[in-house]
Amino acid sequence: MSRIPRDRTNPAGKRPGKIGRAGKDAPAVEPLNIVHGALPSREVILRFIADHPQKASKRELAKAFGLKGDNRVELKHMLQELEQEGMLQKNRKSLIRPGALPPVTVLDITTRDKDGDLIGRPAEWPEDQGVAPAVSIRQQSPAGRQGKGKAPVAGLGDRILAKIFPAVDRGGPAYTARIIKVIDRRRGASMGVFRTAPGGGGRLLPIERRGEEMVIDPDFTGGATDGDLVEVEIARLGRFGLPRAKVLSVVGSVGSEKAISMIAIHAHGIPHVFPPAVIAEADAAKPAGMSHREDWRDVPLITIDPADAKDHDDAVYAELDPSPDNPGGVIVTVAIADVSWYVRPNSPLDREALKRGNSVYFPDRVVPMLPERISNDLCSLKEGVDRPALAVRMSFSGEGRKIGHTFHRIMMKSAAKLSYQQAQAAIDGKPDDQTGPMLEPILKPLWHAYEVMKRGRDRRQPLELDMPERKILLKPDGTVDRVVVPPRLDAHKLIEEMMIQANVCAAETLEKKRQPLIYRIHDGPTLAKQEILREFLATLGISLAKGGNMRANNFNGILAKADGTPHQTMVNEMVLRSQSQAIYGPENIGHFGLNLMKYAHFTSPIRRYADLIVHRALVGSLGFGEGGITPDEEAALDDIAAEISTFERRAMAAERETVDRLIAHHLSGRVGEEFAGRVSGVTKSGLFVALPDYGADGFVPISTLGTDYFIYDEAHQALSGERTGLGYRLGDSVTVKLAEAIPLAGALRFEMISEGREMPAAVRSFHKAGRRDRGQVRKKPGTRPPRGRH
Repeated sequence: MSRIPRDRTNPAGKRPGKIGRAGKDAPAVEPLNIVHGALPSREVILRFIADHPQKASKRELAKAFGLKGDNRVELKHMLQELEQEGMLQKNRKSLIRPGALPPVTVLDITTRDKDGDLIGRPAEWPEDQGVAPAVSIRQQSPAGRQGKGKAPVAGLGDRILAKIFPAVDRGGPAYTARIIKVIDRRRGASMGVFRTAPGGGGRLLPIERRGEEMVIDPDFTGGATDGDLVEVEIARLGRFGLPRAKVLSVVGSVGSEKAISMIAIHAHGIPHVFPPAVIAEADAAKPAGMSHREDWRDVPLITIDPADAKDHDDAVYAELDPSPDNPGGVIVTVAIADVSWYVRPNSPLDREALKRGNSVYFPDRVVPMLPERISNDLCSLKEGVDRPALAVRMSFSGEGRKIGHTFHRIMMKSAAKLSYQQAQAAIDGKPDDQTGPMLEPILKPLWHAYEVMKRGRDRRQPLELDMPERKILLKPDGTVDRVVVPPRLDAHKLIEEMMIQANVCAAETLEKKRQPLIYRIHDGPTLAKQEILREFLATLGISLAKGGNMRANNFNGILAKADGTPHQTMVNEMVLRSQSQAIYGPENIGHFGLNLMKYAHFTSPIRRYADLIVHRALVGSLGFGEGGITPDEEAALDDIAAEISTFERRAMAAERETVDRLIAHHLSGRVGEEFAGRVSGVTKSGLFVALPDYGADGFVPISTLGTDYFIYDEAHQALSGERTGLGYRLGDSVTVKLAEAIPLAGALRFEMISEGREMPAAVRSFHKAGRRDRGQVRKKPGTRPPRGRH
């Protein structure tokens, strides 16, 4: 929901058994017994991929083993079988063992081993895959590899981009790494809440679910007072007792407004203070001139955004196509703020933008990718103000097929700033003083164009999941007021479809120009995930065809069958879980969810670095003047794509954890109350229960479910009692009591009030078949239930 950059470290002509790192830092890999030209066994394939992840694409495997003709076809079938069995999984255009690290990974350096070597762990690691693997980091000589250039040097607490290799010494960490780039310095500090202790000093209460308390001696409090949110570093670790820590800085009172989002910002190392050089460059920027620009200030482009938006980076306009060759056709214009004019490659602004990767949105604040002088002023398409932009004019036939497009570097002047609700109200017959005069000349043509484009979208059939998004509304003091589900308006869909088509045009134009770029790519579901989904759907009487050529409309058919049934929400969630994660990459594999072959992010350069790279590529390849992509950037696209994909996941995790903490804080005064919920996850250790009215979920430990012997059935997503036959399945409506709320960890623990329901015959037959080895779990009386989510 995977990537593998092109490998440039292995010289041509290396024997397969010796593939590894180029140069002296390559580990010695035990050669495989390979017969060149003969189809290898499954075991040899798996060993080769584990030892040489940078050579694990189908093409590279065929080349390494010297396979041609029918043997290449057999290799493809073998790899598909291994994928279906869960022995392999896709990672960009390559294959890795499940749970393995990609060849290029962002690591946080956390400690040293007994020999003093640095040890790192992946910056982002899925909770369901257990503890993140340790990686031994090899420092190069100051002269760099093979005496060329200056090698990056990292230390404890640093975040790095690293090339990953399998370790030779099986007694230590499973991987070794070579530093490509130091992304951020000194991330070794921990964060928590300082609580004073009698006699001086205090304790640090952790803010992470798996954190532990620390002792802070009186001399190391750093002026912290009770309830302060602080950063600390470990001063001493002992074999017995709690670790001792030293306060590095006081962030502020944990009860203050915006403290909750600050926890996530610090916990994930999100840069949130712009360095003076960046602010200085932004403040010194001057408005763009007309050089290399077309004058489009008379075109009535308008912005349609959320009512509280502060920056406006896209504007739209539509009209009927006057060409007699395109009867019933429309021309849609999308203009995007020209950030590339102001943020030049390798400038302080650019380096800071790459370090952030994207803007991060919390309920109470935004951590922007660019300073306000750029994002909210010079690059914001304000109403009635000259602003530079990159625009694309797209022609669609009456059937919604795109028949052509052109890009332009322009100067525009927005005719109006509207909110989604304001524009929708005008179309629905309730215009206001601003939208009334715009209804006929601007708004109705836009809606007509959307209806035309929608015909093409319906024919394309992208994945249509029904997963309503909840929004937290805050009180003035920063606490939760209520949780709402904003209505999904046609105004939202109009802007979304126009932006998607503009993104397609960007990818198509750059490919035609043979210009390297960063794509937005989304791989199809792995065969292993398809099989899990297939087994689950079978329990509901819904079939899913086998095969590796699934398309988005196959899943839409499943969703349609579940529509209006009690299983609708459950099926939508399971289909979502089966999908891969969209990422950025310089190698195009298409976008499965949107059912598009060519797709690149172009429409939000104010808040996404990937879009800025695409803008620069367009400026350079189309001869639009200053601000184009540089050769150094083109050479670094692999690394940039890996970094910004990681930063995107970092932002998502921080946003999600902040919502969890806000809701836990909101409900902390209601311990003991009962709530209506829905089973949103089933695991061996218990149930996740979502509270739809609050947009939160919590955990019901299996040890609190009752005295029966509960068995976990993954295929049916169920926990069921062996003796009673009663149990709980994904999607069940239940009543729970709030047993514990931990605001700092964002954790809720529930007790189940609802009795389990009678399990379907398929689940009961699972018991009788004696296949409990798939995950049976018995309640253990007397054990303390786990806290929070797992």
